[in-house]
Amino acid sequence: MSCIRFAIFALLVGLFSSAEIATADEAANAWQALRAGEHVALMRHTDAPGGFGDPPGFRVEDCATQRNLSAKGRADAEKIGARLKREGIAFETILSSPWCRCVDTAKLLNLGPVETVATFGNVVVLRDQRETLTAGARARIAKWTSRGNLLIVTHGANISALTGVSPASGEIVVVKGGSERTEPAGRLVLE
Repeated sequence: MSCIRFAIFALLVGLFSSAEIATADEAANAWQALRAGEHVALMRHTDAPGGFGDPPGFRVEDCATQRNLSAKGRADAEKIGARLKREGIAFETILSSPWCRCVDTAKLLNLGPVETVATFGNVVVLRDQRETLTAGARARIAKWTSRGNLLIVTHGANISALTGVSPASGEIVVVKGGSERTEPAGRLVLE
C-alpha cells in the first residue's frame, strides 16, 4: 500500500473508530453555550451518501460532479433548522465550505444568509492543504468575538481536525469563540 493510500486509510479508520455518540450532558452543555452566545457551532453537513471525498474528476464549482445530499439529508437539514429556531438559537453569521453538500445544508437550515469560505473546504480531498485549511479555520474561530453565535457548516474530517470529535452527519460541535483552542463545549445530534 502506498504511503498516501495508507495515510488516507489511517485517517478514515481513525474517524470511524473514534466516533462516539453525544451524551445528554454534552447536549445540555451545547444548548447552554449557544444560549449564552459568543460560541461557534461547527456542523457537519447532513447525509450525503457515497463514502468519503468525491468522485474522480469532481469540480467544486459543479454540484453535478460531487457527492450531494440525499432526500434524507435535505429533510434532516430542514428539521435541524426548525429545531434550532424552536430553541431560540440564532446565528449572526453562517459560513460554509464551498462544497455543495455543505452549502445546501446551510441554506436548508433556513437560518439566514450563507457565505462560502475556502478555508472550510474538505481536508480529505485537499489533503495537501490540510494544515493550511485547519490553521485558517482556527484563526476564523479565534476572530469570533461577537456576542452572538457563528455557525460553520463543513465536513466531518475538518471538525475532527479542529476538535478531535468525529461528528455524525448533521451533528453540531460547539466551541468557544475568540480563542484558537477549539475544545468542545458541547455536542448536539438533532433530527
